Amino acid sequence: MTLQQLLDIELPIVQAPMAGVQGSALAVAVSNAGGLGSLPCAMLSLDALRDELGAIRARTTRPFNVNFFCHVPPEPGAEREAAWRAVLAPYYREFGIDMATIPAGPGRAPFDRAAADVLEAFRPPVVSFHFGLPSPELVARVKRWGAKVLSSATTIEEARWLEAHGVDAVIAQGLEAGGHRGMFLSADLATQTGTLALLPQIVRAVRVPVIAAGGIADARGVAAALALGAAGVQVGTAYLLCPEASTSAVHRAALGSDAARTTVLTNLFSGRPARAIVNRIIRELGPISAAAPVFPLAAAAVAPLRAHAESRGSGDFSPLWSGQNASGCRAIPAAELTRALAAACGRDAANVSPLR
Repeated sequence: MTLQQLLDIELPIVQAPMAGVQGSALAVAVSNAGGLGSLPCAMLSLDALRDELGAIRARTTRPFNVNFFCHVPPEPGAEREAAWRAVLAPYYREFGIDMATIPAGPGRAPFDRAAADVLEAFRPPVVSFHFGLPSPELVARVKRWGAKVLSSATTIEEARWLEAHGVDAVIAQGLEAGGHRGMFLSADLATQTGTLALLPQIVRAVRVPVIAAGGIADARGVAAALALGAAGVQVGTAYLLCPEASTSAVHRAALGSDAARTTVLTNLFSGRPARAIVNRIIRELGPISAAAPVFPLAAAAVAPLRAHAESRGSGDFSPLWSGQNASGCRAIPAAELTRALAAACGRDAANVSPLR
């Protein structure tokens, strides 16, 4: 059996879910091209989730993926929030922003019963998770309607844990990948390794299919991942300039500039390590700050700085998510990019990359 047969797709290409820079349009375009389009749901209200799912169902009959985070919502702490705002205070003064007007609160929600209630009416064929898995009861509920379950692993231990807890495939997220690290068994960044090192180790460690993610930007990268035993690939950054993506103007400009060559893991924008292009706030505060509240509470205090800067055409305070290899970013339709990525699979993509 191939990944294509497992997920009922034509091409072993999964479009990475990228919250904040895409909606249903990108997912639909990739699915209609034969890959697996993905909808990021962590920042959607229940009503918005329902609307986006309806839009996907109206525009494609192909399989698609919905993605959720699995973090445990933290209790806000006034002392920690005050310390974080004190770090950011010079920027508030520079921009004339009154700290008292900035609301506190999370910007991302984990998968829960309410989200499952919405999903069940649409029965998406693939559901993926980041930061582990939700409760066994929720995983079982998702599987009862026939969905395949995927989740990200950044270490061998995480891959084995995911397999033991019922995933149908593991996404091996290498250190090169843009956006949030999927790490969940350890917060130690020293455990994180690159895709070429991580992928073959996970392939040997688990029996379920492994999908490679991180640093894959063109057909040659796809071919390399398949040669190392991947059943398919997950690609994110390369899609950010596609017209179907909602990537902001400042983000698009950064991706097309020399700045995209320098990315780091930073917790400044959410409280959790995520890979982004270096900008002013990262240079001046350093990529990792001990003052940042835990995920996702750091986001609220940075949001007005981002809004102020972007209104003036600057990405100095924006989370410019990007993997280490932005060379594949092209302002072409997502369907065209999907087919170009799959060129490494040969004319009969359904016969490549057999699963063990």
